[in-house]
Amino acid sequence: MMIKYIALFSLLLLTNCAYHATKVTVVGAGNVGATAANVLAINEVAAEVVLIDIKEGLAEGKAMDIMQTAQLVGFDTVVKGVTNDYSTTANSDVVVITSGVPRKPGMTREELLGVNAKIVKTVVENLIKFSPEAIFVVVANPMDAMTHLTLKLTGLPRNRIIGMGGLLDSSRFKYYLSQALNCNHNDVHGIVIGGHGDKTMIPLARFATYKGIPVSTLLPEEKIEEVVKNTMVGGATMTKLLGTSAWIAPGASISHLVESIVKDQKKLIPCSVYLQGEYGLKDVTIGVPVVIGRNGVEKIIPMDLNEQELELFNNSAKAVKENEDTLKDLGFFN
Repeated sequence: MMIKYIALFSLLLLTNCAYHATKVTVVGAGNVGATAANVLAINEVAAEVVLIDIKEGLAEGKAMDIMQTAQLVGFDTVVKGVTNDYSTTANSDVVVITSGVPRKPGMTREELLGVNAKIVKTVVENLIKFSPEAIFVVVANPMDAMTHLTLKLTGLPRNRIIGMGGLLDSSRFKYYLSQALNCNHNDVHGIVIGGHGDKTMIPLARFATYKGIPVSTLLPEEKIEEVVKNTMVGGATMTKLLGTSAWIAPGASISHLVESIVKDQKKLIPCSVYLQGEYGLKDVTIGVPVVIGRNGVEKIIPMDLNEQELELFNNSAKAVKENEDTLKDLGFFN
């Protein structure tokens, strides 16, 4: 019996060490990137978090600010900030790309396409040079197109390229559902698939539940439609209120996704991934439910969509594909 306990303790110790030997790089020390680095540190997702930015001193300052809370909050993660020195990111297990021009009031994600594609291209080329075995998490907008671009630029297996948008959209969906139900937000479950855009995301109200009870039996149809509408303009709402894109929920979403990778949690998370026949689509990167573990995308989960939901999903895919084809036409990849 003692031998069994020792073996179990050794396994737990080795597993814990494996988690904490992890290195995560976050590119972009703006609001989203810095918040992600902060939550990663507080939750001790990795032993080391590298925060890198092109602006002189920004990443160093944000990292120092985070590290000065270590003894107050009680975490052991080391956060390092660097200016444009990608050699510091070498051998990262996970790399997160948040860099790009933030969306301004009245600006759609699609309008960011050309300018952010150039930024992401440079970032990806530097990251793959120093961390060829990393899993890439893409946050830069338009997120689906930037995830597709990252896949094409790196030539990596599709399981190692993940777009984060669906996780954030689903979190907003659950927030609005909990507000409508006037209930504990942790008791609500809901999922958003499709493109990460105001007109392309699909909050699946039919699948939403409150402690296992279909929300459709608890809320009138007009209230559910209001929740769906609020979710779809959730990003634009925050931009209007804040004067720039939101950062607290996006940063926490990044940490949640990275933790599922690092700790091999096998969480079911809606993410933007490259489809090769799933959902009847090929050569398009779009949000669907997937299992996230140590190998990145470990399984794409099929959903039994009804005729209306499938039509919405196909229309979303068509819009997303147009952005991806535009990047190809612009010569960003072959």
